Amino acid sequence: MPFNADEVFEMAEQIERNGVKFYRDAAEKFPQVGELFNDLAEMEVKHEKTFAEMRKGLSGTQAEPIVFDPDGEAQMYLQVMADNHVFDPKADITAQLAGKDTPEAVLDMAIGLERDSIAFYVGIKEAVSRRAGKDKIDDIIKEEVGHVAILKRKLDSL
Repeated sequence: MPFNADEVFEMAEQIERNGVKFYRDAAEKFPQVGELFNDLAEMEVKHEKTFAEMRKGLSGTQAEPIVFDPDGEAQMYLQVMADNHVFDPKADITAQLAGKDTPEAVLDMAIGLERDSIAFYVGIKEAVSRRAGKDKIDDIIKEEVGHVAILKRKLDSL
């Protein structure tokens, strides 16, 4: 079943909520990198609000499938991402912290989660019209790429 813009933005909001929870829990577990994780959590809160605003601005026609996709490839991609752990609302992303005993391990995990988010956003960017906020998705992708760089610098400094 094809996704529509409302559903895609709802998924994006969930990614950001999961990111907020992950970073806040990681900050609590690893105080030596807590400030960095709390800062990243706040950035994810802003992203969630951006997607919520984009979702509110959708018109009724945007509740229809979001792309001309005769072979269903874009829809398959979004479905794979939807089934993935990045934003599964039933998954407890912070449960994965239990197996991480060092700040380095959590930073490495965070880099992977950010990369997964970027992959999703790149996919939805192609499926969202300029009118629905494609440029805002570009901005969020740039910020998420920046998060990867921040995390990598911190990891390299430990």
